[in-house]
Amino acid sequence: MAPSVTVYEVGPRDGLQNEAASVPTAEKLALVRALADAGVRRIEATSFVSPRWIPQLADAGELVRALPRLPGVSFVVLVPNAKGLERLSECLDVAGERRADVEAAVVISASEQHNRKNLNRTVEETLRELEGLVPAARAAGLRVRGYVSTVFGCPYEGRIAPERPAAIAAQLVALGCAQVSLGDTIGVATPGDTRRVLERILEDVPADRLALHMHDTHGTALANVLVGLEAGIDTFDASIGGLGGCPYAPGASGNLATEDLVYMLHGMGYETGIDLGKLVAAGALAQRIVGRRLPGKTLQAELAKGA
Repeated sequence: MAPSVTVYEVGPRDGLQNEAASVPTAEKLALVRALADAGVRRIEATSFVSPRWIPQLADAGELVRALPRLPGVSFVVLVPNAKGLERLSECLDVAGERRADVEAAVVISASEQHNRKNLNRTVEETLRELEGLVPAARAAGLRVRGYVSTVFGCPYEGRIAPERPAAIAAQLVALGCAQVSLGDTIGVATPGDTRRVLERILEDVPADRLALHMHDTHGTALANVLVGLEAGIDTFDASIGGLGGCPYAPGASGNLATEDLVYMLHGMGYETGIDLGKLVAAGALAQRIVGRRLPGKTLQAELAKGA
């Protein structure tokens, strides 16, 4: 059997939160359905962040309540604090039945200044909050994913010593996070950087508890994925069409495009469960929704064939 890789889709949350105009809830749900129809099985749908900070996700409650129930598909919702977890929990009880297909995600930065910009608190303050938030989410029956941002570099502090994300990743696992996603938030990592950082983190956290979230700012995202595969990591974050970046990381361009990742993995003999043709159709839908051409290379190459 071909080795299996999980493609974790972040476009509906991490992508759409960076659009200048808010996307209507119905169109977000249409994109989610198109991604699921293509075979994507883990989709990050939204975030219960304050609408004052990210108004593009102000409809989080409405969207979570309207998420379809699809066999084998799980939806992930970012909860940056206890209030966010409370809001998510309120959305999961439907007619006396609690949805089991929704997971929670928490976030922290490896760099102090980015953490202050993103969460308005220090790294240590965030860790103390997560000491209550992660167990509370698990007690509510939620699987929890942890994000570590600025693992390889920070727009305010520059390069980050591997010991910092390694310590945070180990703490997140100890708190109960089922998986920790390591983010190259500003897309500065080269394969050498990725290998060096992973070697350090793998001393404390096994590969099957890690994911990579690479940005393609300098065109190195796929090369970094290859290093992750060599290290035994089998979950990679990507965004349909290359949507997104980070609202608190100036100059950071979009995420790794899901179509580019799937094209490469299939060409290498990996199994993802994703139909590339249907994924391209989802990318075309994403383009129509945001009203502009998206940067994903495979998306544009495949769309050009039908032009």
